Amino acid sequence: MIGFSSFSKTPETRLAAQACIDKIRTLADQHAGGFCSPLYTMIDIANRLERDPGTARNIWVIRANKQPQAESHHTRISAWPLRMSPAARASEKPLLYLTSSATSAELCALSNESANRGILCNDIETLPSRWPKGAHPWVPLWLVANPQCLPFDPASGAEAHAIALAALESLYVEGNDGFYYMALHDEPNDFLAPIGNASASQALKGMYKLTEIETNVGAPRVRLLGAGLALQSVVSAGQMLSDHWGIASELWSCPSYTRLARDADKAQRWNRMHPGMPRRSSHLLDCLGPSDSPVVAVTGYAQHVAEQIGSHIGSRFVALGADSIGAACAAVDKHWIVVSSLQALAQDGLIDRALVEQAMSQYLLQ
Repeated sequence: MIGFSSFSKTPETRLAAQACIDKIRTLADQHAGGFCSPLYTMIDIANRLERDPGTARNIWVIRANKQPQAESHHTRISAWPLRMSPAARASEKPLLYLTSSATSAELCALSNESANRGILCNDIETLPSRWPKGAHPWVPLWLVANPQCLPFDPASGAEAHAIALAALESLYVEGNDGFYYMALHDEPNDFLAPIGNASASQALKGMYKLTEIETNVGAPRVRLLGAGLALQSVVSAGQMLSDHWGIASELWSCPSYTRLARDADKAQRWNRMHPGMPRRSSHLLDCLGPSDSPVVAVTGYAQHVAEQIGSHIGSRFVALGADSIGAACAAVDKHWIVVSSLQALAQDGLIDRALVEQAMSQYLLQ
């Protein structure tokens, strides 16, 4: 069996990454708003990096996805030739891998092929499938359990743009190990406002606040969290809670429940091992604070992906996913989010339980 050494990180690696970062930053205006889908954003970034003579020699773009291929003689369909090239292994370059992989076996093969490096962009959600988000149920389990992988589910092109920049900085400028993973959908999110630098920084840590929807003074409040395409339903549910039920809400985008959970787990473990030291917090707890308002976290994957953060939340917590309402592959729509929010408030004694039954009847969920 022939063994292959991993890629060598050199000063040329950092220079190549910086050239790509500078180029991508010039595209901020195109991708800053929610009108660009994550898939369009990453394909546009790949195309521009390959076609620009100043960056084409500084990046490896692999196109193994089912999207129309760019007309470029630089296009590659596999990373294996890079692994077998002495010149390529001698000085690593940023790797952007566009794939349509529905199973964990395929993703495992791709991560081995690319030496667990690079930015892996999976557009399987855009293709017909009987599975939630187009991915076999083992895929989110593999992503969560793989310590080399930092998975994200961006809701907009702006989030994908920010994640791509952070990945290049972390992997190739700072030289950190592992790879980034992005699940890409192709629906524009024109309901999202452009995100600033502060929000982008928080998004990379796993979550950032979109807005607050207020109603009457002293109205019950719920905190709604959403990732990827599911964020559309979360935003709609927040508006329905205000308009139809007089419930205030905070809306949060959570591009990575996994990163939030890992960060909170790390802080919890440190606090347990250092009882005499000042306690460490986590980004999740910094964002949600000490509030007692219920938290409803929504994902397009199975419920367990959002449940990762539940043990760190002190208030009532509800996780919703594709398996939360009985069907094997049913997206959680805005009506179920509204009803789940009302149920959480009723269980805390903040609203009458009759409102839950009324909502289920009104939305034909019984």
